[in-house]
Amino acid sequence: MVRDGLQTLLEIEARVTVIGSASNGRDAVRKVAKLHPDVVVMDISMPELNGIDATRQIIDACPRTRVIILSMHASREHVQRALQAGAKGYLLKESAGAEVVQAVFSVHGGNRYLSQPVSEILIDDFLNSHPSDEQPNPLDQLSTREREILQLVVEGNSSARIADTLCLSPKTVETYRSRIMAKIKVKDLPGLVKFAIRNGLISL
Repeated sequence: MVRDGLQTLLEIEARVTVIGSASNGRDAVRKVAKLHPDVVVMDISMPELNGIDATRQIIDACPRTRVIILSMHASREHVQRALQAGAKGYLLKESAGAEVVQAVFSVHGGNRYLSQPVSEILIDDFLNSHPSDEQPNPLDQLSTREREILQLVVEGNSSARIADTLCLSPKTVETYRSRIMAKIKVKDLPGLVKFAIRNGLISL
């Protein structure tokens, strides 16, 4: 419903053509590599591959494609991770509406676009922060592959299914899983799920 509504909103503008849509992050990466769109409007909370890691892969595969994040997440961590991944725009779903079209034209023209609530979050955070307060994001200690596997694990996929999805062996997946748990100091699956939710990799 959200994708259909967004497509309708964009297609009202005669200068915009919607050439594809995807229901999960991995499919989004595949379709972008095939279709080479000028702009991608991406959610963060998506199955199989979250929007932030999907953004990284899209930009690696198609450097000329510009990504706009459209999300319900308004925390500094989500915005910062999205921009660090290479997103050129960030909008909150609650305040989007016709602003999505404005954001599309803005980033297509080479500019960044942040909705006003997001700009205020970043400005307030900058004004109230101190260098000594900076804490590293726990996700930064995981590689891209480790984050991929972590998301697939906490979504309930078996090692065999993950291996098939990522073209790995089940034993390699188990090795990655053990390494992830050691890095983030978690001992069981519930702990992995809590870590993933707390750090914005998945949502409830």
